[in-house]
Amino acid sequence: MDKTKKTEYQEGGRAVYSMKARVIRRSISILLILYTFITIFVTVTTLLDSFKSKGDLISNFIGLPKKFVLDNYQNVILNDNFVLFFKNSFVLTFFGTLGCILLSSMAAYGIARYEFKGKNLLTSYFLVGMMVPIQVSVLPLFLILRRLGLLNHLAGMILVYISGISMSCLVFQKFFTTLPKSLEESARMDGCPDMRIFFQIIIPISKPVLFTMALITAVGQWNDFYMPMVLLGNKKVTTLTLAIYRYLGQFAKYMGQSMAAVIITLVPIIIIYFMFSSQIVEGLTGGAVKE
Repeated sequence: MDKTKKTEYQEGGRAVYSMKARVIRRSISILLILYTFITIFVTVTTLLDSFKSKGDLISNFIGLPKKFVLDNYQNVILNDNFVLFFKNSFVLTFFGTLGCILLSSMAAYGIARYEFKGKNLLTSYFLVGMMVPIQVSVLPLFLILRRLGLLNHLAGMILVYISGISMSCLVFQKFFTTLPKSLEESARMDGCPDMRIFFQIIIPISKPVLFTMALITAVGQWNDFYMPMVLLGNKKVTTLTLAIYRYLGQFAKYMGQSMAAVIITLVPIIIIYFMFSSQIVEGLTGGAVKE
């Protein structure tokens, strides 16, 4: 009798836990759906507003334009040096992301595969790097770049972006520990050096994680406003985010141009995401199951 009551109690507890889990999952799903709807609504509204005249924007901010016009895009691209701003953002993002992913993956591989003194301390160092706000390091970075003569130069900003390897290093380290060591051991038996093993064996099978971290890093650098605002004061090295801020500072005067500038900034990230979406999903689940 006692065993029966105990079994019924356990089954009742499981039922209550299962019901709570379903409620939590449904609540999270509703919040995510709501967030997605708001994001799509704002993006579509911005896209439509970018094709409106100034008078149409004032009288009809939300809704279809009375007449589709391209004046906003022409003013932004042809008259405001937006091509130069786009090139600056592209150069910063491309070389910053490439250097960050290369440096973090090599560092993570060394930590994951080799035993040395201070290994755990180094891992903790990268973990602390994720916790320290970027605002804390602005003054030292400013002084270092000024001393090196790289202040207000794209090269200095690229070095700053490359140095932000904490998150990527921890993700790569976790992934590399799930890879079987037999891959490297077989290659070493054939006389393959470690650098060749890394670039010809480890990197190809790590493409999903590499693409995922590259996209996350690129989006953060492409949309970065704070660091360029502090370290890039020269107009020749102005980025897209700084240009948009200049438009928004006089929003009443540049309403249409502001919308067009935002859309131009969004397009590359959207294209890259849809091009590599399948690899990104695979990378997010990579290393989740260890065989």
